[in-house]
Amino acid sequence: MDELLGKIILDVNINSEKNEIVFLLSDGNKYSMKHIQDCCEDVVIDDINGSLDDLLNSPILKSECNSNEGSGDGIGESYTYSFYNMATIKGYVTIRWLGISNGYYSEGVSLVHLGCFIDKVRDLKINKLI
Repeated sequence: MDELLGKIILDVNINSEKNEIVFLLSDGNKYSMKHIQDCCEDVVIDDINGSLDDLLNSPILKSECNSNEGSGDGIGESYTYSFYNMATIKGYVTIRWLGISNGYYSEGVSLVHLGCFIDKVRDLKINKLI
């Protein structure tokens, strides 16, 4: 998550399955927050506390991850709650992910660099002016 510190997010999108968040940064870089699927695990966004809009158009001042693991409790054989805490001067957002498996597979979430898409940044800025 350190990659996002000091960066400015222009756009945030969550897919319909709630298993991926894509961030487009002002420098053209694009990142995906998701679980890298191995086999028999399920990892989804369980809750978002705060408004993702508070992360837009202002430098990221805080970006960290904490997690809690457990088993049973009616959730699954094994589960992991991952809390991604991000903040700008406009507000604080916690994205809580829940990973469930039989205990043999990772339930974690990764931040993956997708590349640089400077044309998309230019188009986004132009469209917001219209």
